[in-house]
Amino acid sequence: MPFDAQVQPLTASEARVLATLMEKARTVPDSYPLSLTSLVAGCNQKTTREPVMQLSEAEVLQALQSLRAQNLVFEGSGSRTTRYEHNFQRGVGVPEQSAVLLGLLMLRGPQTAAELRSNAERWYRFADVSSVEAFLDELRERSEEKGGPLAVLLPRAPGARESRWMHLLCGPVDLSLPAAGLQGGALAERVAQLEAQVAQLHATVQQLCAELGLPMSPPGQA
Repeated sequence: MPFDAQVQPLTASEARVLATLMEKARTVPDSYPLSLTSLVAGCNQKTTREPVMQLSEAEVLQALQSLRAQNLVFEGSGSRTTRYEHNFQRGVGVPEQSAVLLGLLMLRGPQTAAELRSNAERWYRFADVSSVEAFLDELRERSEEKGGPLAVLLPRAPGARESRWMHLLCGPVDLSLPAAGLQGGALAERVAQLEAQVAQLHATVQQLCAELGLPMSPPGQA
């Protein structure tokens, strides 16, 4: 099924899960397809990730379920442990080079064409920056019949020598926002996750204090 206007934009969690599978398929093929444990660890890496996330197994499973419904991920066979594979290139309908660039943009955030060429070294070796720019231009000019653009060139940030590119798999971006604010969707989702975790921890501490007969200070007080 090609990626088209009928497919819902990916959430930040779905983009991270999908891009992690794309990365590991190319960088650690002996360990691919990935088990759920390996996939969670890959999603939550502290390096080569922007932003850094801390997804739970439940959140990864929820993302996998949505990606499977869109034909972007499927479960591997022939193993006692469930393993997961991406179907990005066929599911979205783009060549390998474009898939590599989109995967890197999902994992590492906005990047210049030169940064993408350097970061793609273990995924795919582009001959030069011009070839990277050619595939990015194709993604930017993708026709509506094929689902519309999948990448956008961001306004050059103050003091920057080059403009950065950003993927559109999570929906359109507001080009009037500063470059640092264009990851707002991922940030908002992460803040919501942290707020939920804090609320859960607060409830647990409150319960423990009640069981031990200890007073509990109001939030924000020592």
